[in-house]
Amino acid sequence: MSGTSMDGIDLAFVETDGVTVQSLGPAGMHPYDEADRLLLRRAIGAAAGIKSRDERPGPLADAEAMVTHRHIRALEGFLSTCKLKHGGVDVIGFHGQTVLHRPEEGLTVQIGDGQALAAHFGVPVVHDFRANDLAHGGQGAPLVPLFHQALVRKVKAVGPVAVLNLGGVANITYVDTDDSDGLIACDTGPGNALIDDFMLNRTGSPVDRDGDSASRGEVNESVVTLLMQDPFFTRQPPKSLDRNAFNVPDLSGLSVADGAATLTEFSARAVAHVIPLLPHPPKLWVICGGGARNRELVRRIGVNTGARVVIADELGWSADSMEAQAFAYLAVRSLKGLPLSLPGTTGVSEPTTGGVVAGG
Repeated sequence: MSGTSMDGIDLAFVETDGVTVQSLGPAGMHPYDEADRLLLRRAIGAAAGIKSRDERPGPLADAEAMVTHRHIRALEGFLSTCKLKHGGVDVIGFHGQTVLHRPEEGLTVQIGDGQALAAHFGVPVVHDFRANDLAHGGQGAPLVPLFHQALVRKVKAVGPVAVLNLGGVANITYVDTDDSDGLIACDTGPGNALIDDFMLNRTGSPVDRDGDSASRGEVNESVVTLLMQDPFFTRQPPKSLDRNAFNVPDLSGLSVADGAATLTEFSARAVAHVIPLLPHPPKLWVICGGGARNRELVRRIGVNTGARVVIADELGWSADSMEAQAFAYLAVRSLKGLPLSLPGTTGVSEPTTGGVVAGG
């Protein structure tokens, strides 16, 4: 799983029947280097003009080859570290790198060659998870809610639980533990993307490590208020976003600390803004994804939601590997023809399976 962020590839080994989760095995991470991230940024820029999900203009083709190669190398190292032979794995779920997501146009593009992975490892590879959802009227995202629901049921949590993934874009899964069908999901707004882009532009560092800069800054309320006026925030779920959906005003007049604090508050406030759109306020927020390591972002989410907030690791889950685990789980569901998305999670017309199987 590499998703919308550009930090690297998350890997995870999961034992599941596609309904319950028997065990969460080892997990790992293979970082992109700076040249990889530069190529991905160029690819995202090139993707802005495409009209078909099969187009690969300019750097997009080079980026797809790079992403495929990096995933092969990452999997080789992961399987070796875990002492797993290729034949010890039944199926590989391969999400790919998102370079464009415009659900209003029925268009989402994740680059990466699933057939090449299947040929290399001799194992079935499920890829292209999102297209079938879009073809049936869905947003194509988020797809992890069914996995979140399986985890919440396993820990027997009480009261509505919100599982919040803080990737480049933030998304929520609302699980009503008193209602077996009470599953709602949507993107909430930016996660790390705006903060990361700001820090890279101003400091050369791709992240605000631990939220250190934001913790020392003052929030510019006028900027946050302006950004929160986007009509996305009042739309009912399900709904989803592209990484670059928000036009941030010029922050050059702000210090690094103040700019980081302002964008961090925006991400946190966007999360809290989804609460009135849910059946009941969540009693517990479980944070996962790269943003879980940003202590200031997590703190501000707690302040804005006014609820208990925990990192996924505290429940025996993995904050870092949650989405990689989810796509392993979804790969098994895809092989069995089980739904990957529901009307309440992506807006699809009916429970819909998805994924393309390469090899095997």
